[in-house]
Amino acid sequence: MDYKDTLNLPKTSFKMKANLKMKEPETLKKWEKLNLEHYIRKERENEPTYILHDGPPYANGHIHLGHALNKVLKDIIIKYKVMRGYNAPYVPGWDTHGLPIEHKVTTDLGEKAKQMSKLEIRKLCEDYAMNYVKIQKEEFKRLGIRGDWENPYLTLKPEYEAKVLDILKKMVNDGNVFRSKKPIYWCPSCETALAEAEIEYHDHTSPSIYVKFEMVDEPNTYVVIWTTTPWTLPANVAIAVHPEYDYVKINIGDENWILAESLVENLLKVAGIEEYKIVDKFKGKDLEYKKTKHPFMDRESVLVLADYVTLEDGTGCVHTAPGHGADDYQTGLKYKLPVLSPVNHEGVFTSEAGKYAGLHIWKANKIIIEDLKNSGHLIGKNDIKHSYPHCWRCKKPVIFRATEQWFISVDKNDLRKKALDEINKVTWIPDWGVNRITSMVQERPDWCISRQRAWGIPIPAISCKECGETFLDENVMENVIKIVEKEGTNAWYERDVEDFLPEDFKCPKCGGTHFNKEEDILDVWIDSGSSWDAVVNVRDDLKKYPVDLYLEGTDQHRGWFQSSLFLSVAKNGIAPYETVLTHGFIKDKDGRKMSKSLGNVISPFDVIDKYGADILRLWVASSDYRGDIRVSFDILKQQTEVYRKYRNTIRFLLGNTSDFNPETDAVLYEEMEELDKWVMIKIHQLIEKVTDAYEKYEFFRVHHLINNFCTVEMSSIYLDIIKDRVYTELPKSKLRRSAQTVMYEALVVLTKLMVPLLAFTTEEIYTYLPTKKYETVQLEKWPEVNTKYFDKELEEKWNRIFKLREDITKALEEKRREKFIGHPLDAKIIVEPKSEELKEILTSYDPYFVADLFITSQFELGIVDDGFDGEYAKVKVVKAEGKKCERCWKIHPEVGSNEKYPDACPRCVNVLEQL
Repeated sequence: MDYKDTLNLPKTSFKMKANLKMKEPETLKKWEKLNLEHYIRKERENEPTYILHDGPPYANGHIHLGHALNKVLKDIIIKYKVMRGYNAPYVPGWDTHGLPIEHKVTTDLGEKAKQMSKLEIRKLCEDYAMNYVKIQKEEFKRLGIRGDWENPYLTLKPEYEAKVLDILKKMVNDGNVFRSKKPIYWCPSCETALAEAEIEYHDHTSPSIYVKFEMVDEPNTYVVIWTTTPWTLPANVAIAVHPEYDYVKINIGDENWILAESLVENLLKVAGIEEYKIVDKFKGKDLEYKKTKHPFMDRESVLVLADYVTLEDGTGCVHTAPGHGADDYQTGLKYKLPVLSPVNHEGVFTSEAGKYAGLHIWKANKIIIEDLKNSGHLIGKNDIKHSYPHCWRCKKPVIFRATEQWFISVDKNDLRKKALDEINKVTWIPDWGVNRITSMVQERPDWCISRQRAWGIPIPAISCKECGETFLDENVMENVIKIVEKEGTNAWYERDVEDFLPEDFKCPKCGGTHFNKEEDILDVWIDSGSSWDAVVNVRDDLKKYPVDLYLEGTDQHRGWFQSSLFLSVAKNGIAPYETVLTHGFIKDKDGRKMSKSLGNVISPFDVIDKYGADILRLWVASSDYRGDIRVSFDILKQQTEVYRKYRNTIRFLLGNTSDFNPETDAVLYEEMEELDKWVMIKIHQLIEKVTDAYEKYEFFRVHHLINNFCTVEMSSIYLDIIKDRVYTELPKSKLRRSAQTVMYEALVVLTKLMVPLLAFTTEEIYTYLPTKKYETVQLEKWPEVNTKYFDKELEEKWNRIFKLREDITKALEEKRREKFIGHPLDAKIIVEPKSEELKEILTSYDPYFVADLFITSQFELGIVDDGFDGEYAKVKVVKAEGKKCERCWKIHPEVGSNEKYPDACPRCVNVLEQL
């Protein structure tokens, strides 16, 4: 007789082969048709608000894995918060101004760009940015990211630009904005000023030279300086020494050289000189105000004192050019030195550089060194490899160059102090983030906010034609803001200056009435850093300030987190966020940065095309984002194995509850089998631990906990044990319904816990659940812990049983390797527990029930002399007695005793007679 039709075999169309890359687009269509974001927001509109404010990526290319990591982390949080009952809108944004976009546009234009007006360039930049907004939007949606994609915020929108200018106006009124000629980072390639946040440090090889400056009052006596930037020597006006260091005058042939005593040997080694004698010794302060002759410019270089002079390299006598260095500039202010910067915006020397006029600074290095050698002023030269600032966009070396720029004073009105106070009120995740941003805010110089480019928000400054005064005026700015709000910032380039001036407006310095518009634009960090006001404080669906969370990469401690902090504190006195979470960068499997030159770049769509977006999401969830995150296809393949375990567990649960109605078939907890009660403990412990991990933003713990639950508690233990009763007992028997009650609980709980991680898969699972209440699983209520299931005594009891099960499994595996048995059901086990407590537990159950626990046909308590010696018991494996039941596959002595069902065991006979 074929007993197959009498078994309760699983029935489900939820197949093991996921085929995610084909199924996921169908789910996206469903969400699109449903208008998912609107649907969810409508359901949650009266609930407490949770705001994760999106940091805007640049709209200048396809998304990369860093984007995917960032957006998926945000999406996990949003989906979790919605299920916890919050109204958690997610409004994506894009940074649409700035150098990255303009650089790409002008590079593509080539020489043609130089003949185009700023307005023409701006319009091309806008088209470029909007194209990539559209592209990136679809790419983010493909990752399963839910958001208000139809109403994102864009920094080029007129209403946004007006809000940025309004913040600037407030800071101008407060006196925090000023104009000055100071040395700032300058990129000669991009021809613009740069802020600290736009600087990257890379290895760079520079010429290291030692140069003699002859003393004015002591012929043949020279102060020896050291520099790695020979091109800055035309701007030298001083030499700095430390007031308390010991300096010496040494005699070398017919000359005397002055330098720090402790660095003499180093210098002479470079110069190839062995013999010298010290003729004088003195403190650095004794040199103050003495004068030297510049080696090739017709000017003097004065000796000054500075505490920043070190004895690590060089000579202890620091070449000082106030136009080319931050420390040099401060020293220049102290000693009233001229600020020379004979370099134009392209990095080419001006006429102030004398004979070097017209040379590019990098080419001039070699010529200046050769001239110093020929004139006898060069003592020695070598090349050094060191960390040097580079432009974040073109990746080329930058320079310090003194130019007229607009700055925000970070100390005026105690702005820095207020920002530091606010930092301590914010929760930083990881907690080391507070130290990182604190040190950056403590050390940052005044914020250079002007850029010499076309694509951005113009600084609405005007200059007087009569006296040349350049200034920002409150009333002019107010007029500009009103016009920009309606027309956008292109109006600044399209309209005449008179359109922005108040009636009878006059120059505050000379009373002149004729003006020009300045055309510097704002640093884009002002744009994005204003989003808390331009977006959060404007949109009705977002109004919560400070917001709950900012989440970006660790580089934003000096970028968006900091710019947002300063601007929010300047306008309203508070930080714009309550919590800041940061993640690391993507590295390859060997810990190297991803780059096209190394050939180790993995696109998110390489992953999606191979595995599907849910595998990418699972990889994000598995990663400890607090440090840098490694990725490769081998690492991603590991997540496919984890996913398969999840999916197979769900598939089993769905299949074996397909005939189960939780409203009519569920068994009360009090009437459940003990094993089922143990699993209920584990399910609700899982809810408790996973919820705690989500609350702490530790998604890698969520991943581990769910994986462990599916692999151990469910697959290896519970489902393995109950498979027999679920398949073979009467369909509506209490034994089977008890297991189904637990399986359905596990199914629903697992599905809900996985929603933030596996957006597509859980949506598919939801379609099979009979208790679904919504059009999407994302609106389901988060599972609550029911502490009535927490029975410590029962849990400990069953934990002991499962420890014993490990010993028995090892004993069975040993006999399988010996070919003594084929399947554990071929076996009878004789067990001698090593503790009376365990013996009492086993004695309290029917032997056939215990055999089921260990997936054997028969079980017996007894004395074991020659069996497997485990940690908790001695185990002997013998052949089971009787014949195999063709229905349940167990061996039983009474198989064959029933005439009607000769191939069935007594239990199966009992079931068959009731079908």
